[in-house]
Amino acid sequence: MKEIQVKNNVKVRRIEMGNLTQGDLAKLIGVTRQTMNLIEAQKYNPTIKVCLLIAAALGTSIEKLFWMEEEV
Repeated sequence: MKEIQVKNNVKVRRIEMGNLTQGDLAKLIGVTRQTMNLIEAQKYNPTIKVCLLIAAALGTSIEKLFWMEEEV
């Protein structure tokens, strides 16, 4: 079975939204700044709830922020 990684562009969208800090976004959705850092670094796969909250806070769809990639 192939390994699948969840990728995201949360950092890019966060900066496009007026240069929100990780702390600002974290506070908006109710997680810690450290959690936002891990999500953006793609070292932590957030729950679907957190993904939806991030998308809503950034004014976009979940599909534009998160996607899956298969490792070859």
